[in-house]
Amino acid sequence: MIPANILQPLIDVANEVLKFFHDQVGLSWGGAIIALTIVTRALLIPLTYKQLKGMRALQALQPQIKEIQAKYKNDRQRMQQEMMRFYQENKVNPFASCIPLIAQLPVFITLFYLLQNELPDDIGCKAGECGSEASFLIINDLTAKATGSELIVLLILYVGTQLISGLVMSVTADKSQRMIMFVLPFIFVPFVISFPAGLVLYWITTNVWTIGQQYVIQRVIPAPVVPKLEEIQAAKPPPKPPRKKKKRR
Repeated sequence: MIPANILQPLIDVANEVLKFFHDQVGLSWGGAIIALTIVTRALLIPLTYKQLKGMRALQALQPQIKEIQAKYKNDRQRMQQEMMRFYQENKVNPFASCIPLIAQLPVFITLFYLLQNELPDDIGCKAGECGSEASFLIINDLTAKATGSELIVLLILYVGTQLISGLVMSVTADKSQRMIMFVLPFIFVPFVISFPAGLVLYWITTNVWTIGQQYVIQRVIPAPVVPKLEEIQAAKPPPKPPRKKKKRR
């Protein structure tokens, strides 16, 4: 109840948005959840733009980052210190890619609460009977946990879209970060199984949005030209010759 109390204004807004898409636009409850996802991601576009700038900056600085990592590979603490100093000097936030994800968490919790408590009776299944609009596509009940073949299909869609989303978002990530992005979808599977099916639908939709968004970004905004490490080293001025010591008479 604590998250619900804190997020009550957001719950009320999300509830009204869902009812608007269902009652006024004429969408099913599943369609209203997809529409809410699209509206949420559209509102996050300014944060996504900051994320893009941070990712592009990191991409352009990859040669220097690799040079620092190679120089201090045997001293992890010194490497972290040098990396943070390097980020500060170049005004780059390495955690910029996490901002949109963190911003979605309140919406995720809000939708979870809505599906459990707030939506009308015609969206859920009670006493063995489903409401008139409880189902959506392969989903039998949006407010309940998926089971059987329905669960298998949703898990395949979730893991598949999450992996592709992580792939397109990890352009500037190192090997360890990419490994984390590829492993996370499978770590979340036990939690996804316990979520209402409508919440999994939200998650799949936001993954599809991320994939499409990155495709548009790559087509519209080209990635910066990243010089090779050899080119950077070749462009550096040669070291000054050592001064000759004057012989004493």
